[in-house]
Amino acid sequence: MHVLLVEDHADLAATIGDYLEARGHTVDFAYDGRSGLQSATHSIFDVIILDRMLPGMDGTELCRQLRGDAGVATPVLMLTALDTVTNRVEGLDAGADDYLVKPFAMAELEARLQAMHRRASGTVANQRLQVGDLVYDPRTREAQRAGQAIALNPTTRKILEFLMRQTHRVVTREELERLLWGDDLPDGDVLRAHMHVLRAAVDRPFEDKLLHTVRGAGYRLAPADGGERG
Repeated sequence: MHVLLVEDHADLAATIGDYLEARGHTVDFAYDGRSGLQSATHSIFDVIILDRMLPGMDGTELCRQLRGDAGVATPVLMLTALDTVTNRVEGLDAGADDYLVKPFAMAELEARLQAMHRRASGTVANQRLQVGDLVYDPRTREAQRAGQAIALNPTTRKILEFLMRQTHRVVTREELERLLWGDDLPDGDVLRAHMHVLRAAVDRPFEDKLLHTVRGAGYRLAPADGGERG
């Protein structure tokens, strides 16, 4: 799993990070609420561990913003030293998926993260995606726009699904390259060629364009013009 850990206590963050990384997970760190919000909205994570008490913006407000305007559906596990029913209800009402009271066992933390990730993978991954009049069904791997079938190869299909899940934001070139090739990047600008093929399939026959190049930033798939064409 790719985990975002938002925790202001450096020692605890290091302990959690060391444990999860030793178990084969990748962990990114943020140490205050505002940097946590920025990380959660600009990168893709499988799960988020969120401390309730944070400087700059507390965990409850951060979670509320993720679920609100930011439109981030990533599962959130909230950590807290506050152990009353009211505290737990507030965190869950803000959009947290699970709650763990400090101190806790690392094995339980990982088990809860794995359970959240399994639930999200089993539900979110199979939901039909729609952006404007473009529809993609992950179960059948079929795409249509305005009722017309769109032909996709495995690579463009993978890019399309990723962009449709991130329609609320700009996706960087680096994210797409990591999605397709991991750390083993091909020679030349192969991504640009794939984006050209995807744009031809999604946009060329239609008056309203959905796939936008945001100069110096990346790509966005959205009904409104998300940037300069390229």
